[in-house]
Amino acid sequence: MPRFENIHEFAPNLDGTGLRIGIVMSRFNQYVCEGLLSAATTELLNRGVAADAIQIATVPGALEIPLALQTMARSGRFDALVALGAVIRGETYHFELVSNEQGAGITRVTLDASIPIANGVLTTEDDNQAEFRMHQKGLEAAQAAIEMANLQKALRA
Repeated sequence: MPRFENIHEFAPNLDGTGLRIGIVMSRFNQYVCEGLLSAATTELLNRGVAADAIQIATVPGALEIPLALQTMARSGRFDALVALGAVIRGETYHFELVSNEQGAGITRVTLDASIPIANGVLTTEDDNQAEFRMHQKGLEAAQAAIEMANLQKALRA
């Protein structure tokens, strides 16, 4: 039987004290995006992130999110970033294009810049699904940003 006494596991840490968080929010489907933002910022504050340590940038749509994230990541001013948006299926192929490309762009930025980015961009079939999920998704994105920022710090220590 293997021995595990000397193995260290990094426990999840949701304490946001001292963290600097940047948020990029799409203005397209604004009602849903504002709901995501409200939930995310409330959770960040509840977890100890100081109000003056949260910076929010808005962009026209989901495809513009990765570029704003990249600029924020390169600034070196943030411990983690949060992407917020809503891509709601319509009657054309545009839904798939936007959903796939924004997701790939966010992943590319996080890996290229070595900064945690919580993807809180909803991709839903209709407005009702988006409205139903916006608060939970915003909360979860905030938690993921905090947890990953703390994990990155722990891994680098």
